[in-house]
Amino acid sequence: MQFNNFSDFINMGGYGFYVWLSFGAAALILTLLLISSKAGHQQVITKIAKRKKREDKLRQAKDLRKQQNEQNKTALNEVIE
Repeated sequence: MQFNNFSDFINMGGYGFYVWLSFGAAALILTLLLISSKAGHQQVITKIAKRKKREDKLRQAKDLRKQQNEQNKTALNEVIE
């Protein structure tokens, strides 16, 4: 389809309102999808970081408990001997 001027292009043979409304709606939906995806991605990254930090703390506590138990066993063996 060929248009003689910009006004004819915007009018789209009388269907311009529907054509441009559909383009606008599609652009809006895609923009919202992009924003939503980025926000969800950031939430996942944050959850992973928090989980890793918690697991590191638990691992440190476990190692500390293990060291304390070994020290207690050593001290107990010294007392017994």
